Amino acid sequence: MRAWPPGDDTASPDPVDEAAFRELRERGIDLDPEPPGQHRHGETVHPSDHAHPHVHSGPGEPPVVGIVGAGAVGTALGVALSRAGWPVGAIASRDPARRDRFRSLVPGSRGFGEAVALLDEVELVILAVPDDALPALAGSLRLYSGQAMIHTSGALGAEVLEPAMAAGTQVGAFHPLVAFADTELSVAALRGATVAIEGDDQLAELLAGMAEAVGAHAVRLAPGTKAAYHAAAVLAAGGFIALLDAIAQLGRVAGLDEAGSLAIYGRLSEQTLANTRALGIARSLTGPIIRGDQGTLERHLDTLRAHAPEALPLYRAAAEREIAIAEGRGALAPAAAEAMRRSLARPD
Repeated sequence: MRAWPPGDDTASPDPVDEAAFRELRERGIDLDPEPPGQHRHGETVHPSDHAHPHVHSGPGEPPVVGIVGAGAVGTALGVALSRAGWPVGAIASRDPARRDRFRSLVPGSRGFGEAVALLDEVELVILAVPDDALPALAGSLRLYSGQAMIHTSGALGAEVLEPAMAAGTQVGAFHPLVAFADTELSVAALRGATVAIEGDDQLAELLAGMAEAVGAHAVRLAPGTKAAYHAAAVLAAGGFIALLDAIAQLGRVAGLDEAGSLAIYGRLSEQTLANTRALGIARSLTGPIIRGDQGTLERHLDTLRAHAPEALPLYRAAAEREIAIAEGRGALAPAAAEAMRRSLARPD
């Protein structure tokens, strides 16, 4: 895999002016990598007698992958890629138990305690670590010419990896829209999932192929939109769990255990989702809000105050949104909408 078109490894991209070079230097991108026989890891330059048999895939073959982070995301991606025929050559994790588990699930992968040691073994580096750890980790690594590094963050852009770049390297992102909880369930969920990718055209093509290999499909987001994309994903996953938790709490008041609430209200949620796919979101709104049923709203609020006060803020927020949707449809008179908002704003 190359950052620039095939040819001399020392070839550079199209000429750029000095201002562009200065901007790249200020962003921490190395434009003067170590000469052949030497290379740098962080601030350390290894001498010419330090052997580096860097791994290179053959023409038309997928790159050798290395994953930093053996948590839920890193392990599921390692398993999925390995099963799809992509060589996963190494895993780096400071947790020996996680590292060993990864290697047991991904045959042939080498294990390392530190990310820097993995660079000699792979062509494509995947950083599957928490978002807050990415800047420092990227700053501690330096890619070799021809390597690429991506992260799996849904909120951060590829630019967070730029400190690891040197001439002839690439950075990008690969964020599967999957709820990573159990390894096998996550691997199965990748099939049909959406993966948000970032990178230049060459790297994006590679990442789209990687998504396809695990059964997913890739999308390229418009610049500056990733945080909104990820916030929506959090509402769809974690936000939905929070909603289900509130539903289960109210279900307990009615004498239902968690399984009972999921069986009863889960079916209603599935039906509602099916309606939105067929009719659209606004047309699928049902319930007391769109009917202008002030009495029912008041009874709900009283019950929540008495039996499930922790769920009250979530109910209020959802009701406010429902009122806006109903008004947008023209299904709720302004006077009824205002009365409902007054009820929602009434102090506890």
